[in-house]
Amino acid sequence: MSDKQKRIDPIPNEFSSLEDAAEFWDTHDTTDYLDNFETVPIEETQLKQRHFEVEVDMDLMKVLYEKAQQKQVGIRQLVNEMLREQLRHVA
Repeated sequence: MSDKQKRIDPIPNEFSSLEDAAEFWDTHDTTDYLDNFETVPIEETQLKQRHFEVEVDMDLMKVLYEKAQQKQVGIRQLVNEMLREQLRHVA
C-alpha cells in the first residue's frame, strides 16, 4: 500500500491515561498528523511530576514489554507496580 493510500486513524479526543497516549503514539507516525500539532510557548508548559531515567538491559526490556502487553498496561505502569510490590517486602 502506498503512503497516499495508507489509512490514518484519527487522534482520540482524549486518552484515559498517559499509557494509552503513549501506546497510541508508539503505534502511529507523528508525521501523519503534522496538521494537528501546534507550537506551544514554553511559558504555558508546566512539569507536574518528576520522571527519572533508569537504564534497563535489553533482555529485561523485552520481558517487561511482553508482560505489559499481557496485562494490557503501559510499561511505565507495570514497572511502577513491580517496584512498589518489591519495596513493600523490603520495608
